[in-house]
Amino acid sequence: MENLQLRTFADYKKAYKKSIKDPEAFWDEVASTFTWQKKWDKTLEWDFKKPEVKWFQGGKLNITENCLDRHLDTLGNKTAIIWEPNDPDEESRYITYRQLFVKVSHFANVLKNNGIKKGDRVCLYMPMIPELAIAMLACARIGAVHSIVFAGFSSSAIAKRINDSDCKMLITANEVYRGSKKVNLKEMCDKALEQTPGVETVIVYRRTVEPTPMKEGRDKFWFDELQKAEKECPPEVMDAEDMLFILYTSGSTGKPKGMVHTVGGYLVGTTYSFQNVFQLEKDDVYWCTADIGWITGHSYIIYGPLASGATTVMFEGIPSYPDYGRFWDIVDKLKVTHFYTAPTAIRSLAKQPLSFVENHDLSSLKALGSVGEPINEEAWHWYNDNVGKGNCPVVDTWWQTETGAIMISPLAGITPTRPTFATLPLPGVQPVLMDNEGEEIPNTTEPVEGRLAIKFPWPSIARTIYGDHQRYKEVYFSTFENKYFTGDGAYRDATGNYRITGRVDDIVIVSGHNLGTAATENAIDEHENVVESAVVGFPHEVKGNALYAYVILYDKVEPSEELEKEIKDIVSQTLGPIAKPEKIQFVSGLPKTRSGKIMRRILRKIASNDTDNLGDTSTLLNPEIVDEILAEAKHD
Repeated sequence: MENLQLRTFADYKKAYKKSIKDPEAFWDEVASTFTWQKKWDKTLEWDFKKPEVKWFQGGKLNITENCLDRHLDTLGNKTAIIWEPNDPDEESRYITYRQLFVKVSHFANVLKNNGIKKGDRVCLYMPMIPELAIAMLACARIGAVHSIVFAGFSSSAIAKRINDSDCKMLITANEVYRGSKKVNLKEMCDKALEQTPGVETVIVYRRTVEPTPMKEGRDKFWFDELQKAEKECPPEVMDAEDMLFILYTSGSTGKPKGMVHTVGGYLVGTTYSFQNVFQLEKDDVYWCTADIGWITGHSYIIYGPLASGATTVMFEGIPSYPDYGRFWDIVDKLKVTHFYTAPTAIRSLAKQPLSFVENHDLSSLKALGSVGEPINEEAWHWYNDNVGKGNCPVVDTWWQTETGAIMISPLAGITPTRPTFATLPLPGVQPVLMDNEGEEIPNTTEPVEGRLAIKFPWPSIARTIYGDHQRYKEVYFSTFENKYFTGDGAYRDATGNYRITGRVDDIVIVSGHNLGTAATENAIDEHENVVESAVVGFPHEVKGNALYAYVILYDKVEPSEELEKEIKDIVSQTLGPIAKPEKIQFVSGLPKTRSGKIMRRILRKIASNDTDNLGDTSTLLNPEIVDEILAEAKHD
């Protein structure tokens, strides 16, 4: 394939200038490097008021042709995926582009044999094994829409997502290894399927040899189905604006949002950003430690790397098993050149003895990446000094599930970096800072802070929230006229570099995962002894942020450790362990305005132990409650 990489900072500035002056000509040129069955008739049509965005209309393609078929003649024998299992004593798997092409085509026919056709939704709830990549690419091969649910979510969360997107099929595994534990995924799915009447077929991959209860007529084993399927499957002809996948992200109202990404724009945006941010060369080995259940895994383990003909690593395990040297053991063993992980993981590993890092040869590394939340300065320096040895550029990437691809980031080895700064927007991305009056803050040589918005569409922008376009409009396009609002605050320095300062709404990023506080509140309120709750984020040494819950109990119910555990268990069962509050404080009331609105600003300050200036509390309906909460606040 034609390489899209910019090679120098001068190249970047030239490309950026062109992308702003004539975005359509710029993206036309980029898109022309891909394999299309028919070229598009119109590059871009957009209106942020509706909001509606369409790229490469009339263009026909299949994303798997771009990830697999077009590499076969030149890169067929090159390793596409290296799979590293949870247990270091289990053998790694190396899958070439040709082998992956055959496996994807074969499994695509399994989907067809089970009644899946173009436009049908298929839910994937799987461990980090190559079969997850094969299944998602097989869906794309035949034009089915994959909806991947992170395999740490509860049965209730799976059911909600399946029902919201009306999935016909669920693909899972019997069990998953996670560190020293085995987790029964099939059991979780069976519980979810009690509430999902639309699912007709369940395909089960046998990851372990344990007996797996199967429901006759519905449940089928992966290998049994392969025996009945043909191996060749031509790619379905897709329109550039056809749906590729739905991926759920937390919403501040508690109901997850199914973000819809389309075939053409997503392919162009992820591949262009992957090649430019990471700057891979022909024989490099790239490893993103994310789970494919998140957008990072979609874009930067599978689609971006494979469309670029790269070698991408998939890791089933966790960074602490069998010990805290596991990441560095894999880097050493596989001679990883590009390593992309989350600040949460970096902070967690930085707390361990340095010998875990120093006992491994990390000299193969050329570039380091950070994703999921803003990286703090201490973690940035630890990562740069101890992992990169001061020789590897750190690309601190800012983007979202909704953006589909990296938006603001250094280009490795090209952009001058600054600790904690995501630095400059990628070509084609037009960020702006907005003030409290909703006015754009002009670009000057003065440092400024504001709310981050984007004023022009980019190819990989999510097109809608599945089944709820009105919510899409309200969440992203109603705050600032004719602009996409990111929900983040940002600081811009005198030279135009951006530093993301965090969420400005009720979404908290915990361990790199966006969690809507409303969803956790809803779960807590399900407990029979709870009257009301309010959940806020507070800074956490390892997770970046954690959740602090203020809980009001019914009269005559006494607070206890047992009650605290019950509440945490409800959240775990409803949303998954990731959404559990770190701290629960039982209170007799919550600070509210006279209209009944909870003053979360005050609760956030108390949770963060930042109580020097709580602002004017005299106008509250119940100002005395603030002193009561302050007196009992839980601080380490």
